[in-house]
Amino acid sequence: MRQSFSKRPMVSILFTVFLIAAVGILPAAAGEQVIIFHAGSLTVPLAKIEKDFEAANPGIDVLREAGGSTKMARMISELGKPADIMASADFKVIDKTLIPGHADWNIRFATNQLVLCYTDKSRDADKINADNWYEILAKKGVVWGHSDPNLDPCGYRSLMVLQLAEKFYNQPGLYDRLIANRPEKNVRPKSVELVSLLKTGNMDYAWEYLSVAVQHELKYVKLDDHINLGNYKYDKFYAQAQVKVTGKKPGTWITRTGQSCTYGITQVKNAPNPSGATRFLEYMLSADGGLKVLKEMGQPPFVPCRVPSQAVKDALPGNLGKLVEVRE
Repeated sequence: MRQSFSKRPMVSILFTVFLIAAVGILPAAAGEQVIIFHAGSLTVPLAKIEKDFEAANPGIDVLREAGGSTKMARMISELGKPADIMASADFKVIDKTLIPGHADWNIRFATNQLVLCYTDKSRDADKINADNWYEILAKKGVVWGHSDPNLDPCGYRSLMVLQLAEKFYNQPGLYDRLIANRPEKNVRPKSVELVSLLKTGNMDYAWEYLSVAVQHELKYVKLDDHINLGNYKYDKFYAQAQVKVTGKKPGTWITRTGQSCTYGITQVKNAPNPSGATRFLEYMLSADGGLKVLKEMGQPPFVPCRVPSQAVKDALPGNLGKLVEVRE
């Protein structure tokens, strides 16, 4: 016996599909996605930049993953994780880890400086200042920490500050005394993890970038320019500090030399969405866009941003060349 089926259900389904397509109600996957790996210290400003960019570009969904800059770069270079953009707290991480195999250029877009953060709950919070901070960190019972120098530029920069303080204050052995009072458990993968430890009272002091301190409303000790890694005029003095960190291959080491804090950003080769990535970078690196957000959140941007040569400027995609200047 031959079965008969009504055509109405099929007509109804087809009409529904047509209606959904006609009014633009499509799955999110149908839109563009821009994947950004970035330094943890950029988390707060990038959240604002992402929101503003997506509002102006509703067809693009920005996906971000934060962590120590070295770790994020290695996820691209060693693990092959797909990414469109890499933003590093140390522009040299891009130069040494991603160029030339995974990126062609590097734009320097902002600076920062290190500060010693604390809260009202911290021991000696009512006594610490720019002249005695190292004496307080050396006290027994004072809990302080920094991020992992092998994964996060803020980590090796924290150690550089301590080395420079020994020289600047003429205190032989100061670095070793301070490190002896900082157990390994107080070294965390990324600097922003230390913020929660401070706020919960589980840590007294932590080394952070000034922008992070401002964004998280932490108290902080601002250091002399000779040691805070925030003034390029003191780069020769900063260069006295050196920290060994793990290299690309197991068992190898790289020596990081002190230099003023400079952030870098690049578009990854073979990016899943190069056109969307370029559009995001054009917004982020514009004076009235992302750079304005950085400035408002306590992180001085370079306006315009900087590249090392005319050849690099000429190689930039889209309108990025108009947003940078050639400067060593």
